[in-house]
Amino acid sequence: MKPIHILTAAMMGLATLAHADVSKKDQEFITKAAAGGMYEVEAGKLAKTKGMSEGVKSYGDMLVNDHTAANEELKALATSKGATLPPALPADKTRKLEKIGSAKDFDKQFVKQVGQADHKTDISLFEKASKSADDADLKAFAAKTLPTLKAHKEHADGLTQQAKR
Repeated sequence: MKPIHILTAAMMGLATLAHADVSKKDQEFITKAAAGGMYEVEAGKLAKTKGMSEGVKSYGDMLVNDHTAANEELKALATSKGATLPPALPADKTRKLEKIGSAKDFDKQFVKQVGQADHKTDISLFEKASKSADDADLKAFAAKTLPTLKAHKEHADGLTQQAKR
């Protein structure tokens, strides 16, 4: 075997070993949490530019700030564990943002989809990880992030109530 091929094979083996630091279940959580976090940041940016009400614009700003911080923490944690992160926003999330962005009643659709439905899904994901992640640091990250996700959902619920008045 040529020296370059041996080196490449050795490096691939190290990459595989590094990835072995997290269980399949934990890697799944990391991937979903990272994709969701990226989505929330982009959704928040969308709300800041397309939102009609100050409440939705302010909510978008909160999403950008809070999810950027959580994304950075998750990135550092994943890197320290040798886990992989999605390189970009997944196509399904991009399509969802495009659909919300083109809605006639942007504020209503944004709050309903991003603020309520998506955060409900995120809360479920993080509750599960906070109880059953194999890695103690991931479990702690999920538990620490949960109150923020719940606050985002509650804030969205409040925006919905305001819109009904």
